[in-house]
Amino acid sequence: MRIGEISRKTYETDIEVKIDLDGRGKYNIDTGIGFFNHMLCMIAKHGIMDMDVYAKGDLDVDFHHTVEDVGICIGKSIKKALGNKKSIKRYGTFFIPMDESLSMCSVDLSGRPFLVFQGELKNSKVGEMDTELIEEFFRALAFNAEMTLHIKVFYGKNTHHIIESVFKSFAHALREAVSIDEKIEGTMSTKGMI
Repeated sequence: MRIGEISRKTYETDIEVKIDLDGRGKYNIDTGIGFFNHMLCMIAKHGIMDMDVYAKGDLDVDFHHTVEDVGICIGKSIKKALGNKKSIKRYGTFFIPMDESLSMCSVDLSGRPFLVFQGELKNSKVGEMDTELIEEFFRALAFNAEMTLHIKVFYGKNTHHIIESVFKSFAHALREAVSIDEKIEGTMSTKGMI
């Protein structure tokens, strides 16, 4: 079983994350941020992985610490669950339309953290959440999972739709990248490790 669990407590946040990469898309999410909860559910459901996320943060200050630290913990949980990365496909790319919007996400579980995030989020907030935190979340996740992550928003008008298409495309791309292919002996690298 490929399961990663992380607990992280700072002066700003107290977070517990558990991810089962071979789950069924079940989730229990509570970050105290409604829209963010909704997006994290998308990762679990569309990534077909079980995910528990419990976060208490200094939301009276703003949402930044909680969103970023949840990204850190999800990233570390993914890395832990992958273990030695034996026989994983390593790469995944997926496009998701959400009504008028279209986004693409491409993942490489390379061990080399990098994020490219291209796209305009039309509104500065969705619900009470600052939309600039979406990129911060994915940066924290990518760097702590040690993945290369490219996200591109091609177009869209409704900011909720745009962000939802980003999260769904990430979930599907990640699902592909973590999938096991028994034909792959060792790791998908001529170096012998990733």
